[in-house]
Amino acid sequence: MQVCLFLIGASGRQPLPDIASLQQVDGLRCLIVHEPMAQRVDPRIAPAVDAPSCVLQLYFDELAALEAAACHDGPVHRSLQVHSLAGHFTQQIMAVRALTPRALGTVEHTQRCTYLVAYEGPAADFDAWLEHYLQNHAPLMATLPALRELEIFTRIECISGLPCMRADAMQRNKVVFDDASALADALRSPVRDLMRRDFHRSPLYSGGTPHFAMHSTYASFAPI
Repeated sequence: MQVCLFLIGASGRQPLPDIASLQQVDGLRCLIVHEPMAQRVDPRIAPAVDAPSCVLQLYFDELAALEAAACHDGPVHRSLQVHSLAGHFTQQIMAVRALTPRALGTVEHTQRCTYLVAYEGPAADFDAWLEHYLQNHAPLMATLPALRELEIFTRIECISGLPCMRADAMQRNKVVFDDASALADALRSPVRDLMRRDFHRSPLYSGGTPHFAMHSTYASFAPI
């Protein structure tokens, strides 16, 4: 199972870290840069006024490789030192459940549109929540029209030397589409109504569920 380092930029325009240097990190398999979309694509949820300035996802095949990359004064730390950005980012390392294959081959700088969702929690019974989500909710999400990717992330404990505050979302997920129009069409589809009904049948959950529509750039990709 892959692991992913999320670097989440504070709301308000901030410079990006040194993306070119991040692409050279040992063990990095995929780097995705998400930046907020200006237009509204979700008919049910208005764009968040506190959307992150960007979200970076760094994927690794092994936790040890991720921890090495995220050590103090390591390559990720150094990329954040450009423009003194560490204080403007939070971090979270999560396990990756890829429920559809990535369809990008070895293409670099591919553009997509992504809906990022965070389940901040808590759930009354996390095991029951996750079991329901994976067995019921995720299969519905997988039928969204024109879906390119579906991934679900769960938190793990690990070592990081990055000087960034830690986020503690219980779960995250993302759905990926070719462009904003395809994302908007999927969010207006009957599948979304089925998903909403299923969510209300889920085990007891409290906490926020922020949704962010993002332009996504696959800045580096290695076949898996």
